[in-house]
Amino acid sequence: MPRYESVLDLIGNTPVVDVSTLSPKSNVTILAKLEGHNPAGSVKDRVALSLIEAAETDGRLIPGRANQTLIEPSSGNTGIALAMVCRLRGYHLKVVLPTNVSPERRQLLLAFGAEIVDSPGSEGSNGAVRLAQSLSEANPSWVFLYQYANPANPLIHYTTTGPEILADVPEITHFVAGLGTSGTLMGVGRYLKEHRPAVQIWAVEPPSGEMVDGLRSLDDGYVPPIFTDNDGERLLDRKVIVRPRESIEWTRRLTDVGLFVGLSSGAAMAGAVKCAATIDDSDSATIVTIIADDGWKYLSTGAWSDDLDDVVERAQATIYF
Repeated sequence: MPRYESVLDLIGNTPVVDVSTLSPKSNVTILAKLEGHNPAGSVKDRVALSLIEAAETDGRLIPGRANQTLIEPSSGNTGIALAMVCRLRGYHLKVVLPTNVSPERRQLLLAFGAEIVDSPGSEGSNGAVRLAQSLSEANPSWVFLYQYANPANPLIHYTTTGPEILADVPEITHFVAGLGTSGTLMGVGRYLKEHRPAVQIWAVEPPSGEMVDGLRSLDDGYVPPIFTDNDGERLLDRKVIVRPRESIEWTRRLTDVGLFVGLSSGAAMAGAVKCAATIDDSDSATIVTIIADDGWKYLSTGAWSDDLDDVVERAQATIYF
């Protein structure tokens, strides 16, 4: 086994596993890229390191200088990943966090030394974004990385996640991922389209007005700037709707192949299965989907043990991603 100088060197190069036993068609292979293998436990590790390194490159952050403060809105994984990187780099991180996030999220942020700034739970992640923007404007010495508009977000997926997928799965025909900040879809999608133009890029989103953890509907009014900056409507071949109940059902189904994953990963898998169902029986296809994180941050949902209706209701009131 290799020896690493820093835990940050463990970010990326995540494994891909065949989950085709869950495919609705024998002629369609479904492969899952396991981003929970990153050191802070999610795909957002890639983004956090990329955001901070970009800020160091452009001079907004000075390595080794004392009393540097970052602020970022997050409902979970990005904040946790940033907290880990900031702990190692010596920066003070303020995370604007909706009050209705799960206890696991709050505890992990505190474990890595982040300062939590509460935002109204009723306003969700959009409310956290608005408050972070306001605080950043009032405190110009703070560094606001703003993952929703920062080109370093899709860039890291263009330079790492996309190449990893194509190297491991050169036969890929479809890429399916959840639509959140849109960084994964924009970065991986652009890379795949440049190197395999026939590959289809599918986005998974909830219906307008419904909440699936980690995902957003563009019809709800907030379109991430990196989506428009990267011509997202043109890049995407299709958007598929996954409802909250489906995301939880498929989170449970993934345990059938030994994967204990978060709720957004269940939604992504549901989208991959819907994609597979569209493939004609006379054709073959290879779908790659992103498993954004593992399930250990979601235990308080009761997603694997409680009555499904109760879990769905609970997930609408609490932000778990």
